[in-house]
Amino acid sequence: MPGPSSRTARRPAVAGLFYPADERQCVSAAAHFVRANSEAAAERPWFGAIVPHAGWICSGAIAGEAIGTLRASPGAGDVDIVVVFGAVHTPLPLDCAVLASHDSWVVPGGESIVPPELSSELETDSSELFDVDDRFHDREHAVEVELPLIQRAWPSAMVLPIEVPLRDDAVAMGARTAAMVQQAGLRPVYLASSDLTHYGPNYSFAPVGIGLPAMQWAKENDRKLLEVVTAMTPERVVPHVRKNLNACGGGAIAAMLSACQQHGANNVNVLRHANSFEVLKDVAPQRPDNAVGYAAVVVG
Repeated sequence: MPGPSSRTARRPAVAGLFYPADERQCVSAAAHFVRANSEAAAERPWFGAIVPHAGWICSGAIAGEAIGTLRASPGAGDVDIVVVFGAVHTPLPLDCAVLASHDSWVVPGGESIVPPELSSELETDSSELFDVDDRFHDREHAVEVELPLIQRAWPSAMVLPIEVPLRDDAVAMGARTAAMVQQAGLRPVYLASSDLTHYGPNYSFAPVGIGLPAMQWAKENDRKLLEVVTAMTPERVVPHVRKNLNACGGGAIAAMLSACQQHGANNVNVLRHANSFEVLKDVAPQRPDNAVGYAAVVVG
């Protein structure tokens, strides 16, 4: 486990691949994407969201709509900390939620500070739900691609990245994180960075073959999970995702919903739901063989 002397700034791993590496282009694109759904923003205070994490050409506008709507909702403009529960793409065994040792995260055009006291308290928490392991963060894109959007929405907010595996105790991980945030007296926003169904031969998952009917089947598979989410039943998310393979960040989604419940959330609004096949139609048309689902969902 890394000690304090090894703390560093986590440098960008996927800039130039998932989003612009050029500082000016990155900041400009983030400003373009972070736009509120004004009708939804006015409904109530929102303080949680599901945001996709693909390349910005596919999902930047969808993630930006969720973040922009949170930012514009009553009371959510003044935020101390953004907790990002991330999907885990690193192919290593993982039986707890993992923090990074870094004391800041750098992306083109900005730097996000990690709250040292809160991170340390979670690491040493007696629940044994958390650990520190940079292997799950240093090449991971799930948190990184959200950071320029977060920095656009809340320039002075701290950020706490937590990778959450697909485990039933993801609900407890979210609740414990929220309890510690409340204990610290911080005003939070909670994000779950997750894409939805990964469909097609590229993902070794094509139960109804390929073609336009398969693209519709994949969206329906997404909708089944979104129904679980809108019912505010975080304990059902992980079992549902295991059975239906309709999210890469099922643990992150369960943790986010649980954290929001800790703050009294009982409402969900699905702002937008699409997939890569649909999004790319006008800019880089694809054959109806493979698609990844994306949703902008706010919780409050």
